[in-house]
Amino acid sequence: MRIMIIDDNKETLLLLDRLVKVVAPFSVPATFQDPRLALEACRAALPDLLLVDFQMPGLNGLEVVQEVRRLPGGEGLLSVMVTATTERDIRHRALDMGITDFLNKPIDPSEFRARLRNLLALRRAHLQLTDHNAWLAEEVAKATRVIHEREEELIHRLATAAEFRDPETGWHIQRMAHYSHRTAQYLGLEGRTCELLLKAAPMHDVGKLGIPDAILLKPGRLEPEELAIMRRHPAIGHGILSGSASGLIQLGAEIALTHHEKWDGSGYPQSLAGERIPICGRIVAVADVFDALTAERPYKRAWSLDQARTLLQESAGTHFDPACVDAFLAVWDDILRIRDSFAEAPAGFGPLESLRVG
Repeated sequence: MRIMIIDDNKETLLLLDRLVKVVAPFSVPATFQDPRLALEACRAALPDLLLVDFQMPGLNGLEVVQEVRRLPGGEGLLSVMVTATTERDIRHRALDMGITDFLNKPIDPSEFRARLRNLLALRRAHLQLTDHNAWLAEEVAKATRVIHEREEELIHRLATAAEFRDPETGWHIQRMAHYSHRTAQYLGLEGRTCELLLKAAPMHDVGKLGIPDAILLKPGRLEPEELAIMRRHPAIGHGILSGSASGLIQLGAEIALTHHEKWDGSGYPQSLAGERIPICGRIVAVADVFDALTAERPYKRAWSLDQARTLLQESAGTHFDPACVDAFLAVWDDILRIRDSFAEAPAGFGPLESLRVG
């Protein structure tokens, strides 16, 4: 225990020092005749218990305690006022300020030892409770991290399952997710939302798990009735993901449902327009189309970057939210770095037309 004693009277200081060592023999009391020096020591390291005289030149005991309690962590400091005064208003002020106990001068050694034992026991219990609470908080944090990790693993596996049905490469999912994340940052979305978007964007096409193989895997263009079935995948994805208590999966459900909506209201499945489309759905729409256009596949050649940029610009205000297109192009250097970081191998996964639903 770190015990600090402040008293301008040297004899009282020596007496208190001896009494403290009897009650707490393993402690090394810090003694100060000058309260200003004591305050400097408190700023460096707060004591566990403060014994302070009331009447001292320069700063009285109440002023010392008031200054110490303003220090970080000093609010709950155990403090004992050593005083010869019996004035009630002074004692009331001291109690209002948070003084824990009083000792009257002349000091009764037996009373002092008993009070000090009780106060030190109280401090030990407080420290043990604080340590236990810190341990509990760390255990909760560990458990929460495990839950989040499993949640993210589940999302990854769902996205991977969707890939096996309609094999966009994993690199496509990585690229469009990072494009979306960077665009959201530029638009000024809150940091937590940006991180959730990075993890939720890969779930955008999970609804393709519910599309029949005959349609999903059909080479070439789809017939109108087949296209209508294909366009159910946003609602299917939303059905798979909705109802979760997880904010991450909730965002995944929202993106799955809205990433094929268009700014002018001509998209699907709800024909939402403008800002009625959630912002994350609008962002993912830009990122997803850009990456699909610029990716080489066995069934199609990649568009050039200039061609893809031109399409985004020409489609701003019709297909895409103009602000999302502007943000995407504003971070163009970052988009190119992401594209290079997640460059895929030349070999594709098969003759499936990922853009046939557009």
